[in-house]
Amino acid sequence: MTPISAIYPAPGGKAKRSQHGFSLVELSVVLIVIGLVLGAVAVGRDLQRSAANQRLSTDFIQGWQLAYEAYFNGVGHPPGDSATSPTGRVNGNVAPAGTELCGTEMINAFLAAGIRVPTGRTEGQQDRYVYLDSNGNPQEARVCFRSVNWSEPAAAVGRYVALPRNVMVIRGLTFSLAGSLDQQIDGRTDARFGSLREGPLPNGTVPASNVVDDNPGMAWSIDDRVAFGATLPTSLDESQIAITTGFFKMMR
Repeated sequence: MTPISAIYPAPGGKAKRSQHGFSLVELSVVLIVIGLVLGAVAVGRDLQRSAANQRLSTDFIQGWQLAYEAYFNGVGHPPGDSATSPTGRVNGNVAPAGTELCGTEMINAFLAAGIRVPTGRTEGQQDRYVYLDSNGNPQEARVCFRSVNWSEPAAAVGRYVALPRNVMVIRGLTFSLAGSLDQQIDGRTDARFGSLREGPLPNGTVPASNVVDDNPGMAWSIDDRVAFGATLPTSLDESQIAITTGFFKMMR
């Protein structure tokens, strides 16, 4: 017969229970699972940002590039140029010639010529596009058109000449977006050379007196560690990221 004390413990006493903690193997499995989950989240975020950059490039940047080409083909000169005495420059019919064509004036110029423009941010703001930077903060890209002096190789190797070229001005570029666009347009990331250059550098390879200029390619002046309005890396995950301006050369 089972003793009563084994069934009903004495007053004030405690029932005996078997207790044990996690083994090292179990803790290792838990840590591995947590690591896999965190890795999947990071990869998913990178894929989402890459897809968003691709959509911005295809729907917005290339959309305005196609609109520009359609305008030139249909009207016979760049937007803002003279119909009777064309200069071949954006806003060539204004003073000073080649100034930026932006905002409502730019949108109306395309619409008046029967050219369809990208949807952009909303009606009346088709020149703008909102996206998220790598920290998840909102940024706004904006396009204009203008004529700039653009350095191109001269007859001799190592020499460059500045020629007027029409460009799409793209403001509000983070490093991730600028690098993604540069790879798609030029096949490499270089702020000094190619069809997409950082704003201050379209004419940066033209030396004084057209002497030999062996300047190498340059990295973009910012990266995703730099906070908005700063010039040095801060590496803060919550900061809105610094932006810059790119010049995208049009075919004509």
